[in-house]
Amino acid sequence: MTEDRPSATNPYPPVLSAEKTRDYERARTILRGTQRLLRSLDFESVSEVSLANGRRADVLAIRRDGEIWIVEIKSSIADFRADQKWHEYRDYCDALLFAVAPDFPTDILPVDTGLIFADAYAGEMVRTPPQHPLPAARRKAVTIALARTASMRLHAERDPGFGME
Repeated sequence: MTEDRPSATNPYPPVLSAEKTRDYERARTILRGTQRLLRSLDFESVSEVSLANGRRADVLAIRRDGEIWIVEIKSSIADFRADQKWHEYRDYCDALLFAVAPDFPTDILPVDTGLIFADAYAGEMVRTPPQHPLPAARRKAVTIALARTASMRLHAERDPGFGME
């Protein structure tokens, strides 16, 4: 059994995994408001999309013109501090954003990302994300991954258990 606090033999607090730090109910409400905002901005989105680098984007969104955004949801300070892989999403989107609850201390978030405040009812763009356009080949690969993920989920909803291994 591991100790969750410093001890005489190990004076350093452990790095907590996202599993221990994420408030899943709060993350779900942030997701809902974020996806509502994205739709109002002409983006369609899917949550929990696997990327080619093995990471999983909290939200992958695509606009009618093909622009791709990744939104990283943070439900708490501990969730943000435990998950420092967010920079690995930049290579898979035209813009990277964080979505947090309105009471989140935004001064700890990176300033070179977009910022969304969201709750269960709506989202608000607080900081427009800087653009870093994807190369065409990567855009195509991400678009295909998004389409396949959405298609598989729709199929699983309509035909539960068929071919889902």
